[in-house]
Amino acid sequence: MSGNDSPVTGAPQADDLLVMGHLAGPYGVKGWLRVAPCTRELTALLEYSPWYLYSKGEWQPVKLLQGKPHGKGLVVQLAQCNNREQAAALNGTKIGVYRSELPETAADEYYWADLVGLRVINSDGALLGTVHHLIETGANDVLVVRGEQEYLVPFIVGPVIKTVDIDQQLIRVDWDTDY
Repeated sequence: MSGNDSPVTGAPQADDLLVMGHLAGPYGVKGWLRVAPCTRELTALLEYSPWYLYSKGEWQPVKLLQGKPHGKGLVVQLAQCNNREQAAALNGTKIGVYRSELPETAADEYYWADLVGLRVINSDGALLGTVHHLIETGANDVLVVRGEQEYLVPFIVGPVIKTVDIDQQLIRVDWDTDY
């Protein structure tokens, strides 16, 4: 989900762009695309333009012409994507936006991309692994932590998540290695 380990063309650094979704195939015959957003609010991704698409090893800007909610995702029309074949060629492409365009988070809030890759250590000092990705369950988000085994750790600040230290690349949790 992070996508931030991908090189970025031009001046921006990879950390300047956050993956906010991906293109999920053509919609219709006039170049529209289905989008699977990685945002809590379905339409939030439509507020940003240009989008940056990761293709052929680099990020390229593309203008979002229009978009709307459709089912569990979005459908959009991008500049210079005029037919089904062009849309199909973009299937699976990551969509990035500049971090600076995103709203500031509160002290105890984090963008998922900021948590991916952090080491997770429990109260006993055991390294559980690193955050591979997150899952939205409806009740709370869940960290998928991969190390010697995989752990599903609910992101509940206080009882489970004790501290998140972005600078130290570390999350401390109250989570047993037997879970």
